Amino acid sequence: MTAPESPATAPRLARCVMVLGTTSGAGKSWLTTALCRHYARLGLKVAPFKAQNMSNNARVVVGPGGALGEIGSAQYFQALAARATPEVRMNPLLLKPEADTRSQVVLLGQVSRELSDMPWRGRSLHVWPQLAAALDDLRADHDVVVIEGAGSPAEINLHASDIVNMRVALHAQARCLLVTDIDRGGAFAHLYGTWALLPPEERALIHGFVLNKFRGDAALLAPAPQMLQDLTGIPTVATLPMWWRHGLPEEDGVFDDRSLSSGVVTKTIAVIAYPRISNLDEFQPLKNMPGVRLVWARSPADLHGADWVILPGSKATAADLAWLRAQGLDAAINAHAGQGGAVLGICGGLQMLGEALIDPHGIEAPDLGNAPGLGLLAAVTLFAPDKTVRHCAATLGEVQGPWAALSGVPVSGYEIHHGQTAAHPAMLAAGHTLRPVLLDGVDTGLAYQNAAGNVLGLYLHGLFENPAVLRALFGTEVTTLDTVFDQLADYLGTHFEPGVLDALIA
Repeated sequence: MTAPESPATAPRLARCVMVLGTTSGAGKSWLTTALCRHYARLGLKVAPFKAQNMSNNARVVVGPGGALGEIGSAQYFQALAARATPEVRMNPLLLKPEADTRSQVVLLGQVSRELSDMPWRGRSLHVWPQLAAALDDLRADHDVVVIEGAGSPAEINLHASDIVNMRVALHAQARCLLVTDIDRGGAFAHLYGTWALLPPEERALIHGFVLNKFRGDAALLAPAPQMLQDLTGIPTVATLPMWWRHGLPEEDGVFDDRSLSSGVVTKTIAVIAYPRISNLDEFQPLKNMPGVRLVWARSPADLHGADWVILPGSKATAADLAWLRAQGLDAAINAHAGQGGAVLGICGGLQMLGEALIDPHGIEAPDLGNAPGLGLLAAVTLFAPDKTVRHCAATLGEVQGPWAALSGVPVSGYEIHHGQTAAHPAMLAAGHTLRPVLLDGVDTGLAYQNAAGNVLGLYLHGLFENPAVLRALFGTEVTTLDTVFDQLADYLGTHFEPGVLDALIA
């Protein structure tokens, strides 16, 4: 029998720093990302963690035993900022909304139908041991774990079932920062109210307040920070000026039209903004491309003057296609394509471009069944129970039309989809053409093009995150993510009180 480790020989668990918010959108995700890079630059081994994320923005990462799985995009970027390999322990529970009252549940990277069908309160109790174990494992392997909360930690109707905020903070004995969006107004009330609603043992974990998105002279805030400290015993440790264009993709489905783009607009790109759009963060490079105007399109009028129309990924392809038709966007897209306009479909967008969606198992749309596509590609998509989740790297073949510059360009990205797309035999027999243009050594079903060459559909997410693609299509490059991470860390160093960030891990 092995003797238990003495305190002197027991491995030291990582110090945990946690970012809480008074509301959604307070700035938790980007602050967590910045902290990951700050501590990594100190030479520490750093990992991000968010127990539960709700987002249709997801990335493919390594899971147990080398199997590939999904985590929220925010934790993926946080891992890169931490100079760590993204993995499923960093976001062990991911909820991907499929409808207003239904989400697909991804546990440790894998879809769980059992958890998806379980009431959320019961689900929380059921999965907590696995979430805690994931955090403990990360703590054993790292020097610092930077934890992100969700929404508000003080929602009294949710507090008893909390598995992402204070339960995590207590488990890890994390030193917490509470951040608020002062641009919304009521920041000091938000901070005080959140603190006041927490029980004493949870209040004790809050080590500082952060005012985010401040406009104007910080000296004008006095005497409020001191008054708040007198009431709570907690100092305001940073006032962060408004910074719209830091370059980090938004975590959730936020359609932000602000960009770093400059100069005369030479290309207008309209991205269809369906209700269940997924992986919209992959269009971040286009927002900041010189000469490019990016439009989030919800009506036919939004396509007016567009050079490219992009149908992005969707977490509910049939339902989003039905929405698209209800807006009259189907006719507008077909008219654009009929006039030779460039159309690009990515993942769910590729599926919509085909002739039909076949869903015999009710995977995407239990109440919709099969549905006709837009008929712009001679393809049909069959939805399968098993999800394809993988990285891919390949070289585009001969691409025609407005996409011709992509011919021979190496690309890498990731796939996340239930649908399997293939040529439509009857349409091919009737004389239609479907050209495979992307081979990955596994199959030929990664990308297709119509005969005219103006319609291109591909399963590969992350196309515009490839520098070679940006050079081919635009003749330029954008700021790298690594530069963005360093800028975020520098920002913290400028605006946090001296010694605060180091004290959190002391």
